[in-house]
Amino acid sequence: MKKYEYTDKKDTRSGFGAGIAELGKTHPNVIALTADLAGSLKLEAFIKEFPDRFIQCGIAEANMMGVSAGLTIGGKIPFATTFANFATGRVYDQIRQSIAYSNKNVKICASHAGLTLGEDGATHQILEDLGMMKMLPNMTVINPCDYNQTKAATIAIADHVGPVYLRFGRPVIPIFTPADQKFEIGKAWHVNEGDAVSIFCTGHLVWEAIKAGEMLSEQGIEADIINIHTIKPLDEEAILASVKKTGCAVSAEEHMINGGLGDSVAQVLARNYPAPLEYVGVHDTFGESGTPDQLMKKYGLTADKIVEQVKKVMARK
Repeated sequence: MKKYEYTDKKDTRSGFGAGIAELGKTHPNVIALTADLAGSLKLEAFIKEFPDRFIQCGIAEANMMGVSAGLTIGGKIPFATTFANFATGRVYDQIRQSIAYSNKNVKICASHAGLTLGEDGATHQILEDLGMMKMLPNMTVINPCDYNQTKAATIAIADHVGPVYLRFGRPVIPIFTPADQKFEIGKAWHVNEGDAVSIFCTGHLVWEAIKAGEMLSEQGIEADIINIHTIKPLDEEAILASVKKTGCAVSAEEHMINGGLGDSVAQVLARNYPAPLEYVGVHDTFGESGTPDQLMKKYGLTADKIVEQVKKVMARK
C-alpha cells in the first residue's frame, strides 16, 4: 500500500475560498455570489480584493440562481455559493429551468454537504445532492477530497464552459494531495495499485479509503483505490480497467447509496462488466445532530466499514 502522509488539516471549503481568490486575479469575468453565507463559504479574501465583483443576494437562494443565469448572458462566470442543502434541494426548479436546461455557464459551489455538517442536524445535512445534480442534463458534478484538490477543482471549473456543481464540506480533514496538482474534470485519480479489490471513493471518504487500504495491506490484501472526484462525467474507463483486474468492488461516499457514486458505478458494471459490488454510504435515512466523527461512525462511513465491505465482496467473487 502506498503511504500517504499529511502535515496539516484544513476544511475543503477553505480550499474553495483559496481557489476563487486566485481565480479573481486571472479571470476578470469571475463573479462571486452568496446567499448570506460569505463567511461560511470563505469568500473574505475574494471580497476584499474584488468588492465590485461580489453580489450579496441575502437569504434568497432561488433569486441567486436566476441572477447567476442572467450574468452568463453578459459573459460573466458566476460562482453561486451557499450550503449544499440550499444550493440543491431548495432551488432545484431554478437550477433545472434557468441553468441546466439552457446550459448556462453557472458554477454552483456548495459547502457543508453530507453528515459532516454535524450539529446543525438532519434538516441541513443533505445526502441526496449528488444524485439530484447528476440527473440534470448538461450538469458536471464534482466532489473533491481535500483542501488542495478542492482548490484545484475550483480553479479548473472556471475554464469549463457549462453548468457545474462543486461539492465540499465543513470539517477539518487531512491534506494529502499535491498542492501543485492539475485537476482534470472527468479523470479519476489512481490512489493505490492493487489486484484484490477495487475501492471507488469520493469526497471525505477518500481518506477513509486510504486508511482502509493500509489496514487491508497488513492482512495481505492489496486494494486498487481510485478517487472518483468527478461524479459526472464519470471515468468509466478507469472503473472498468480496475474491476477487470480485481473482479469485485466497493464504493465509498458521504451520500445516500441511492443515486450516488455507488449507483453510477453499478450502472457501468451492469452495462459492461457485471461483477460483485458492495456499498459504503447512508442507507435510506436522514441524518441527525452530532459531531462529524460521531455521525461518520454511527452511519458506517469509516475505514473499518470499508474493510468490512471489502471482505464481504471478495467472498462473492
